[in-house]
Amino acid sequence: MPPRTTDSTPERRDDDRAPSTDPEPETTGAREGDAAAGTDATGSRGEAAEAGQDQPPTAGPEAGEAGTRADTAGAEAGEAGHPAGSRSGDRPGLPALAGDGSGGTADEDDPGQRVAAMRRAADGGRRWRALHLAGCAVLLAVAVTGGAVAVGGGQDGGTGVDAVSAAGALSPGDLARGDLDAGIASLQKHLRAQPRDFGSWSTLGVAYVEQARTKGDPSRYPQAERALRRSLELEPGNDQALAGQAALAAARHDFPGALDHADRALKQNPYNERALCTRIDALVELGRYDDAAKAAVTADDRRPGVPVFTRYAYVRELRGDVRTARAVLERALGSASAPADVAYVATALGQLAWNQGEYKTALGHYARALAADDAYLPALEGRARAQAASGDRAAAVAGLEQVVARFPLPGPLVALGELYEDRGADGDRAKAGDQYALVDAWTALARAGGVNADLDSAMAAADHGDRKEALRSARAEWDRRHSVHTADALAWALHVNGRDEEALPYARRATATGYRNAVFLYHRGVIERATGDERAARTYLKAALDLNPGFSPLGAREARTALKDLEGNR
Repeated sequence: MPPRTTDSTPERRDDDRAPSTDPEPETTGAREGDAAAGTDATGSRGEAAEAGQDQPPTAGPEAGEAGTRADTAGAEAGEAGHPAGSRSGDRPGLPALAGDGSGGTADEDDPGQRVAAMRRAADGGRRWRALHLAGCAVLLAVAVTGGAVAVGGGQDGGTGVDAVSAAGALSPGDLARGDLDAGIASLQKHLRAQPRDFGSWSTLGVAYVEQARTKGDPSRYPQAERALRRSLELEPGNDQALAGQAALAAARHDFPGALDHADRALKQNPYNERALCTRIDALVELGRYDDAAKAAVTADDRRPGVPVFTRYAYVRELRGDVRTARAVLERALGSASAPADVAYVATALGQLAWNQGEYKTALGHYARALAADDAYLPALEGRARAQAASGDRAAAVAGLEQVVARFPLPGPLVALGELYEDRGADGDRAKAGDQYALVDAWTALARAGGVNADLDSAMAAADHGDRKEALRSARAEWDRRHSVHTADALAWALHVNGRDEEALPYARRATATGYRNAVFLYHRGVIERATGDERAARTYLKAALDLNPGFSPLGAREARTALKDLEGNR
């Protein structure tokens, strides 16, 4: 599975302050109500109008027509919860409000619309080389929105609107506990009435980051950026908006920026949970594992709970301490009560078990996650991978088809493509090509939303795309950060370009921390063999298969073939 650091668990509670015996302060809603009341009518109407103008782009039926809109969205156009993405971390959100107060259309959640959109996207994938990059980005935009306009039909009433109290708008915690789309609609309605409520602008920005992550829609990120900027214009230095900017930067894979914003938020409020968690994420993704471990201890001292526990566990896993990682996640699961928390932590346990080749255990954890939230995409993806590794390829294919039909993201697209290739039935090669083409389309859409997608691009292109582009992307990512994941990506990109002597130091660095990852071990084994060290090659290929014999439908098969050849040469 992809790295786990840029996803997010739902927030535990709304209070980011240290325990205090001071009198209860006035609520944000009341404070902002006073501020709004003191504003002249023209000013309030002006801000509300500014909010209403910021509507997301629509995805038109024509690729060229929609492509123009996508380009415009790219030009104009959170998460203390879960650790920051690739896993998933991180997916693609309207500081100004949609004119109708909606976060999406009713059709967005219609499975029939999504299936039809994915079929159109697959047809487009077969013509990939003839399409302009912008057109491909729009193909994916249509798939992401289920063939619907990104923001359109109004959502009158509903639980989200009802949940807005007279004192103010929804908090991030309220959003995590309820319907995100309805909550965003409620925030939009509130901000049209109270456009100077800086706290609600901050919450809206964070909600867009979360919506981008859960829907795989990078177009939400520019919207999140504008909402958070508006919050800071109204209340310079407020820690919630700074923490939101940190989460947004992490979701866009700007980890130096995420660290800077988190530090600024913590200077204002050392107990801000989102900032504490995003700081750990940023340090992990920058490869500063000792600093990340210290940051996790600090966060646990200040704000112990599910978001911090999951990050602490991942830091331990990256150092090879699987036992501690599992114990911490089990503690987190035991303390989780909200369904979103249960689903997230159980999925993390499933991924940890899958990494160790414990497929039955992994499937049990995924079952628990899906019992809490039967639509939780990381659990659906993880279950499919575990099914494939267990030999139930039919169930795995069906599961991944279900995932990518809703949200076509790079990880499940590549996994599904490889399953098609491994199955080898009539038409499977073309189906696999469709999945890989959509990875390129997602990359274009992500970049239009301000996301640095070089790591995703390098990993996919090295095996299923343009090898020179894979190397370019891997080098660019390595120049930005030195993590085990970027080291492995650069090593493999160098290998597929025939530069194994250059690749070997990076392959060794990727396996140096003790992180138990079969893909890394496989890559090192192949590179050791290419440089002439057959003994080391046998050691690492065997280690990969001993650890997780089903780590990849194609990679595991190639590892077994290479190991057999090496054994025959002894």
